Amino acid sequence: MIWPGGPVGRFEGYQGAGQNGLDGDVFLSTHEKQLDAKRRLLVPSDFRATALAAVPGIEPFEGVYCFPAISADCIECGGAAFFAMQRDVINSYPPMTATRAAMQTRFYASMHKLGFDTAGRITLPEKLCQTFGLTGDVVIAGMGESFQIWEPAAYAKYLAEQDALVAAAFAKREAMI
Repeated sequence: MIWPGGPVGRFEGYQGAGQNGLDGDVFLSTHEKQLDAKRRLLVPSDFRATALAAVPGIEPFEGVYCFPAISADCIECGGAAFFAMQRDVINSYPPMTATRAAMQTRFYASMHKLGFDTAGRITLPEKLCQTFGLTGDVVIAGMGESFQIWEPAAYAKYLAEQDALVAAAFAKREAMI
């Protein structure tokens, strides 16, 4: 499949778990949910199933890995395949380099392992909720290999920006054809 700007597929150089947003289990759709007073969030059942997919070389974990998103004002989450992808990207850099150290700090030091309770909920860390203004209503957006947790107004603004980028990319592509 060709997307405006290039092929869609594996992260360049990524040879990890086999989940790349196109094949296998992916996080799809957008859900509106509520955080309760204890910051617990019911993860949609299809997202839980995707997160629990087995990945060679990663110890099974009944939950998700979460951290502040790199390119958006939200929480980024995923299962073992997402963790493996992040790990493999970091490991593609030579040890003891500034770039690798920065990536390790950005991903590992800010990452949380959030286990599912018996109802399929995760408890979001207070600091992440404060950082992104998460109280009450939230939006959970599937992003292929990951999903994001948003404050609804911030997501609406982000979605409008993304729609504009997609429209511009398609217009540019059509002009080239």
